[in-house]
Amino acid sequence: MRKGVVVIGSSNLDITARVKRLPRPGETIGGGHLLTANGGKGANQAVAAARMGADVLLLTCLGRDASGETLSHSLAAEGIDTSKIKFSSTPTGTALIFVDDNAENCIAVAPGSNMDLMPEDVDTISANLKEAAYMLIQMEIPMPTVLRAAQMADSLGARVILNPAPMGPVSKELISHLWLITPNETEAEKLTGITIESENDARLAAEALFAEGVENVIITMGSNGSLVATRERIEFVPARPVKALDTTGAGDCYNGALVAALSEGKDLFEAAKVATLASSIAVTRLGAQTSAPYKNEIESL
Repeated sequence: MRKGVVVIGSSNLDITARVKRLPRPGETIGGGHLLTANGGKGANQAVAAARMGADVLLLTCLGRDASGETLSHSLAAEGIDTSKIKFSSTPTGTALIFVDDNAENCIAVAPGSNMDLMPEDVDTISANLKEAAYMLIQMEIPMPTVLRAAQMADSLGARVILNPAPMGPVSKELISHLWLITPNETEAEKLTGITIESENDARLAAEALFAEGVENVIITMGSNGSLVATRERIEFVPARPVKALDTTGAGDCYNGALVAALSEGKDLFEAAKVATLASSIAVTRLGAQTSAPYKNEIESL
């Protein structure tokens, strides 16, 4: 029985300033607190899955610099298989993040070496994809690489999960290889043209995505919860009420915990409940990877 998880995606150094409120254009906000931590959607999701007990291999591209070396060592320390990480002469990706007292954030990313992860690099993990139960990918790397990964994983029997973030064009060819897509409400609106302000709106968006050929859909709606949908069943999973401190990486934590639970044999609805608990813990902590909980923390809930 397949159990492993392959994550393909970005890795960044996150530089976060905690401020009272987000600055307006041209405005300087003083009195901030600085946090430097590891990030990138691919690496975040890999760490979240590993902490939840999944056997994870990460394919990403780092720069041959101090940041790349630090990220590589940190990922390996999480128990992630880093043997296929690519290194390039381009500087490691960097994200600049502001987080305010209401836990809202704004982020600017300099992708750097993430843009050097090429379609042919996916060929180096074909043996891993043959053994993996799931392949999780995002859109913070070149889209030809995303498509190649989805095609190969699907052809080799790994179920493909796409977290369509940051949002960009999603081709019908890519959709045809997906087992699950996990947009938030803004991304789902861009995918379907349906403004999502309620559970019913999310249901309509899920139906629209089914019509495009996706097998399963989860639409995350922040503190409101998530809509989990298969062609046979739709269920709304409410969020766990918490006092949020920092929402950076909450969606990545959700996706990582989700794929970990799926790889253990849980169905989509059970896995979504685990992911909801994991992300509810993550938003009470600072940082992206640093906030991801461990499996025993979920079990204690």
